[in-house]
Amino acid sequence: MSSGSKTYIVEHLDPELGAWSELEYLAIARESHEAGSNFCLSSLPPAFKVPEALTKIPSFTAETRGVEELYASDKSRVCLLDPAAASDLSPEDGNKFDAFLFGGILGDDPPRDRTSELRKKGFEGRRLGPVQMTTDTAVRVTRMVVEGKTPLKEIPYLDHPELKFNEHESTQMPFRYVKGEDAKPIMPEGMVELIRKDSDKAIDDMF
Repeated sequence: MSSGSKTYIVEHLDPELGAWSELEYLAIARESHEAGSNFCLSSLPPAFKVPEALTKIPSFTAETRGVEELYASDKSRVCLLDPAAASDLSPEDGNKFDAFLFGGILGDDPPRDRTSELRKKGFEGRRLGPVQMTTDTAVRVTRMVVEGKTPLKEIPYLDHPELKFNEHESTQMPFRYVKGEDAKPIMPEGMVELIRKDSDKAIDDMF
């Protein structure tokens, strides 16, 4: 992993990878690579099959080891993005931490406190705000703050946007997104098509 760059880590925690999560992880990997950062999936079960598209992104790594083993020598350099943390993420945290850890909680609706397991391991935590984000949004926001030095409150958000597929079909997303230059939520490539195709399913079933 390149020196001086940031590493974004998602503890995957599940034996399989849903279509939704795969698109999110591809977006995280591509955007991290473009920014000169690294993306790691940790705690992967031994039988976990990493999608070929992910393996082709140079700054992506897949790890069966957990983050506490990867950073055993210096836990203080790892920031846990934690809704229950005492303080919000700030641009200054880019100087304090090398790695930013996401526990799989951010894409869940309703949220499951999976981050609590990581909290118990002693990593220092920071909040991203009160509204649930998808995992790729959480990483995107974190990178905007710690690498782009943009305060959380200055990031343009769209909360619970409605996706219109045609004049008869639409669905409201239960998450916060970053607003793109086209005023639409920034979402992974292929995500809108996946949601439209699966709009008769519960959001939970797509992860």
